[in-house]
Amino acid sequence: MHHLSLKAIANKLTKKEISAVELIQYFLDRINTHDKTLNSFVTVCEEQALQQAHAVDQLRNKKKLPYYAGIPIAQKDIFCTQGIKTSCGSKMLDNFIPPYNATVIEKFNQAGFITIGKTNMDEFAMGSSNESSFYGAVKNPWNITKVPGGSSGGSSAAIAARLAPVATGTDTGGSIRQPAALCNLTGLKPTYGRVSRYGMIAFASSLDQGGPMAKTAEDAAIMLNIMAGHDAKDSTCANNAVPDYTANLENPIKGLKIGLPKEYFSAQLDSNVAKQIEQVIQTYKNAGAEFIEISLPSSELAISAYYIIAPAEASSNLSRYDGVRYGYRCEDPKDLTDMYERSRSEGFGSEVKRRIIVGTYALSAGYYDAYYIKAQKIRRVIRDEFLTALNKVDVILSPTTPNTAFNIGEKVNVPVSMYLSDIYTIAVNLAGLPAISAPAGFINGLPLGFQLIGKHFAESTLLNAVHQYQKLTDWHTQSPEQYA
Repeated sequence: MHHLSLKAIANKLTKKEISAVELIQYFLDRINTHDKTLNSFVTVCEEQALQQAHAVDQLRNKKKLPYYAGIPIAQKDIFCTQGIKTSCGSKMLDNFIPPYNATVIEKFNQAGFITIGKTNMDEFAMGSSNESSFYGAVKNPWNITKVPGGSSGGSSAAIAARLAPVATGTDTGGSIRQPAALCNLTGLKPTYGRVSRYGMIAFASSLDQGGPMAKTAEDAAIMLNIMAGHDAKDSTCANNAVPDYTANLENPIKGLKIGLPKEYFSAQLDSNVAKQIEQVIQTYKNAGAEFIEISLPSSELAISAYYIIAPAEASSNLSRYDGVRYGYRCEDPKDLTDMYERSRSEGFGSEVKRRIIVGTYALSAGYYDAYYIKAQKIRRVIRDEFLTALNKVDVILSPTTPNTAFNIGEKVNVPVSMYLSDIYTIAVNLAGLPAISAPAGFINGLPLGFQLIGKHFAESTLLNAVHQYQKLTDWHTQSPEQYA
């Protein structure tokens, strides 16, 4: 059951080969068996999920339900869920029970999906390894001494271990794509504004974007059909028509023009990674795709620009956590200043504090023009270079990560090394483009992913290209032995 696609599960429910209660209990049992080791969930919604499943089974006998009604989904703990703790992986929000649902949650509820739990994540989505969570590190199901990637590491580990069929993630600088690559999944970062951010706890508002994480491109397309669309509650949400992302999956990709950025395939690329990506390129060539060398000369500046812009926005967004209105408050403060200082110093972890300090510095008088404004100018140059390249090609191909999963604890005290884990993904967020990561094979038993980058609102092209690749390969069907 846990290896089935969303369509296959839905067919079993529709034909009453399995009830929603049985299905939910099946995955709850897997969580209870395996998650003590993996730590992929912060909250498991056992009682609520079973109640909803029971209601689905009763209604199925009386009326027609949404096609995917009764299917479990894991939600990243960054999305507000009414009546269910939403912590964002932080001590600051360990006691926060939202009085409303995020738009993404509401959309999945309306489609009949059942939230089975809230997944662990790097604190306030700041990290590339899921080690900065207040609730402890998440383990990679392929090797529990390795990280699953971050910040959506809980979601990626849960799907990889088959504890949930699909899960939501968010991507500010690669936080859907990087963990998808390290856990052998398909993860899509949509165009900025394609998915509502209402009720999604903010890290960097001009970069954050919610998206689907799944085993296959087809399941990701089904999820995006549900997630995408205009939302009046989010002023940055695009008012563009939502196509059926499953409609073009079967289109042949003969003649698809794929760009290879020479800066991403330099001598610095690890030889083992390069070998796996070359196999991906050959598979696409065999399917009739055309390859064109392109250049993104400012891509090497992406990390520098990102780590000015993102911390600056984080500094602003996280100023609301002051110990007054909601969230953690220190005990017995002497005065208002003491309450502010101790609530924030005790409630935030070290990585969050580091980024708040960097961001506040970059926005301070005397440094705003020298750092923040310059970073924004670089951001525009990066965006323009992508758009120029995408006038010549349909998609751009690159590795998703420079290496496979690294050891837990290896980079915790080396922030710059950790930041370089997102070297191939960050520029996409700066440009607001859509990108997808998909399984590309294995190196020494650990998964590796490749990335396709598309034009604004061209998610259908990306999903089609990956779906056709997955019809020719079987990397995406493989799962860790101990969770088989």
